[in-house]
Amino acid sequence: MPLFAIGLVAIAAVLHAGWNVLLKTSGDPLLTAVRLQAIGTVVLLPVAVVAWLAFGAPPLDGGGVAIALASGVLEAIYFFLLASAYRRGDLSLVYPLARGSAPLLAVLVGVFVLGERLATIAAIGVVGILVGIVLVARPWRALGVAGRAHRGAVGFALATGAMIAAYSAVDRVGVRILVPWQYGALLAVFATTILGTFVVAGRRMGWLTTPEPLFGAVTRGRGQQLLRDGAAGVLSLTAYLLILFAYSVAPLAAVAPLRESAIVLAAAWGSFRLGEAAGNREAGLRIGAAALVVIGAVLVALGESA
Repeated sequence: MPLFAIGLVAIAAVLHAGWNVLLKTSGDPLLTAVRLQAIGTVVLLPVAVVAWLAFGAPPLDGGGVAIALASGVLEAIYFFLLASAYRRGDLSLVYPLARGSAPLLAVLVGVFVLGERLATIAAIGVVGILVGIVLVARPWRALGVAGRAHRGAVGFALATGAMIAAYSAVDRVGVRILVPWQYGALLAVFATTILGTFVVAGRRMGWLTTPEPLFGAVTRGRGQQLLRDGAAGVLSLTAYLLILFAYSVAPLAAVAPLRESAIVLAAAWGSFRLGEAAGNREAGLRIGAAALVVIGAVLVALGESA
């Protein structure tokens, strides 16, 4: 795996953990997800249009556009599931489960569907990542003693992981047809439109409830909330564009596990800054598990670059 791709994924991991913290602490994750997507798309789209015109306005491949649309559908479902999980569970529970269940599925897709191959050292790294993630999340504890709300969070988090694996595989193909910035812009438009339409329709039909209007932060002049949502949107799309560029130069089976190193940051932030850790013993377990994840990620990168 090229060092350039490793750098892209590392930066994306930090940004990804950052916007998830903002989403979790926003008060209403679903409405925040819609707003951050909308703001991020408004920022990205003019840049993409200017770049497209600067390259002579080349025609877009129809197959690439269709793949971007398919990924947009998966992304919209992902945001709904992630927001539902955050409404029910802690950041340090949801994020590791959602991000951690995705690499196994992504690697399986990369190896068995896309025909990619992992070196032995990379396979060992994948195992290390998965074991570390399980030790961080300890899903058996959530299922056993955390109550119905956290059990619901576990279910939504695992479903989110399945969506991550699905759109990662789709995007891996899409960036081989369209250049990453074109694909990312189309994907952002599709995902924002689908998610926003779903939320608005759900509210009007009565089967989806939210504490406030979709753009309540605008009508009530809550500039601080909009600033947070805007920051989250920029972080989210920047992180995703970096991953798309990484997909264009490195195999899915290497990029997908390595990007999950962000769970270390999210788990640490949730445990210590949000008060989700229960004593020094649990903190020590999380630190050890985080170290195992990092070691596994390094082994995956080394295996792919060999």
